[in-house]
Amino acid sequence: MPVDPQIQALLDEMRALGAKPFEELSVAEARAAAWSFAALQGEPEEVASVEHTFIPGPTAELPVRIYTPAGKGPFPGLVYFHGSGWVVLNIAVCDTTMRALANSTGCKVVAVNYQKAPEHPFPIPFDDCWAATTWVFEHAEELDLDAARIGVLGDSAGGNLAAAVALKARDEGAPKLAFQGLIYPAVEHGWETGSAHENAEGYLLQRESMHWFWDHYIPDKSLTSDWRVSPLLADDHAGLPPAFIATAEFDPLRDDGRAYHAKLHDAGVPVTYVEYDGMIHGFYWMQGIADGARRLHADLAEAIREALQKPVTAPTSAVQAG
Repeated sequence: MPVDPQIQALLDEMRALGAKPFEELSVAEARAAAWSFAALQGEPEEVASVEHTFIPGPTAELPVRIYTPAGKGPFPGLVYFHGSGWVVLNIAVCDTTMRALANSTGCKVVAVNYQKAPEHPFPIPFDDCWAATTWVFEHAEELDLDAARIGVLGDSAGGNLAAAVALKARDEGAPKLAFQGLIYPAVEHGWETGSAHENAEGYLLQRESMHWFWDHYIPDKSLTSDWRVSPLLADDHAGLPPAFIATAEFDPLRDDGRAYHAKLHDAGVPVTYVEYDGMIHGFYWMQGIADGARRLHADLAEAIREALQKPVTAPTSAVQAG
């Protein structure tokens, strides 16, 4: 099908304004341009509370925002890692989406402002996200969280980080994640998939944009096959938490999500996969302008509620293979 008309209108507007692709910008220019995503998310919803704080990371204090929905705890929890190619964006840009996520899922959401490349290349962003996840579990009681109902969620580069954190948690035997949400994740270093060539130009994220982002995050190419860089290349994907994976039809990363779904499915992991027709990379942050983004939010919230609902007697797998 063609690009969704609401998305096409955005692309046309950006073209008319002379917006440049990321690979033609400096890092500072890309970070400034990325603030435009805030306006695409719609009006911010009220939540019971938003706490701005810092938590200890391996090399720096990490800013986090903790979103609490209405209701009584202990709450299920989500640790969120935002996208942006490990280079741009921050938790302030994603504020509206995090508010909507907390309200639609009933989860307390901890959004993590991990350090960015190129100043802080791999493994620093991964190490920050791992530290944040373990911190949430260690402080679950004081955060009014149910430690048996905590998952990770990320989009794009954040999906890469969420998948890698889930792999490490499985390998370490703790913390016991109950869910992983991967929104158009980048799960293998490179830009040579079929979708990367099919959607190489004209759809916001370009093939050369991925080249630009990856080069900032992984300057040492000897590390590209490390499973923390390329979760798709992990030796084993069995025993991972239930997953929801979303992709977009006109996205260079579409085939990454497809491939990761196949890996999880073949390893016996309960996984739901949805490909959104007519959508482009980044549409998770476009709930204010695109019906497709609102469908994704609704589908994601349903999967999260099902996976993290309070068991009546004993925990069961809530997401079925799809």
